[in-house]
Amino acid sequence: MIAQPAAARAIETSAPVLLRERDKHIAILLLNRPQARNSLSEALLTALSGAIAEIAADKTIRAVVLAANGPAFCAGHDLKEITARRSDADDGRDYFRHIITICSALMQQIVNLPQPVIAAVQGVASAAGCQLVASCDLAIASAAAKFATPGVDIGLFCSTPMVALSRNVARKHAMGMLLTGEMIAAQDAARIGLINRAVAPGEERKAAIALAKKIAAKSSYVLKIGKQAFYRQAEMGLADAYAYASEVMSENMMARDAEEGIRAFIENAMRPGRTADAHDDPCCRTRSRFA
Repeated sequence: MIAQPAAARAIETSAPVLLRERDKHIAILLLNRPQARNSLSEALLTALSGAIAEIAADKTIRAVVLAANGPAFCAGHDLKEITARRSDADDGRDYFRHIITICSALMQQIVNLPQPVIAAVQGVASAAGCQLVASCDLAIASAAAKFATPGVDIGLFCSTPMVALSRNVARKHAMGMLLTGEMIAAQDAARIGLINRAVAPGEERKAAIALAKKIAAKSSYVLKIGKQAFYRQAEMGLADAYAYASEVMSENMMARDAEEGIRAFIENAMRPGRTADAHDDPCCRTRSRFA
């Protein structure tokens, strides 16, 4: 294993691996291992898991932006850290299982978090870094960003990144990335549905925060039940999905937020000079701003 330069090691050990900021109702998490391309060391995985757990319990936070410092968003697992454990008595088997397990648990934490999570990707997101982007609910990327699952090139198929990737993009696109290991550009990532959109380089974090603020203006109760319902129904057959979603929507109708929101919509539609029909479902007339 090639030793890390002393100066870089000193910076790495002195700086926190994860930074946290707050913008009113928005939590901003910053991967902070730029010298290691923000690779997911055990310390960073643990810090992210702890931060997500704290955010889940904080009802004042309505959305999360996950960004990174440095030229790379996240290069995946810390292969130097992993390789060092091959000297263990079991050749590293237990540690490999441990690190993959805590990484998989983190990805599920993000999906299960009540608040929406938006990735702001400024550079390369590869392997578990690509998995991290795919696990977020939304993603805004720099037009200069690139994405890959390159494990196949080093004899290590990206099996766990495959789980998140295959739940975001069509099978042939996912298989293309997994089998070739090739980088795809941000524009292609948007086309296949891995990210929502690409913006001018340097604008990705600003755009992600703006999107987070737009979402945070909505009812936190509605965001929570909506996110949960989205992922649950996606794993069901059609009939079960409709039965489950019908129950969720019926319960949602009983909430104060829905009662007040529907009443306000009807009153607004009934005002003189308005052309909207008070019987219209507002969901049918709202254009998506996330595509």
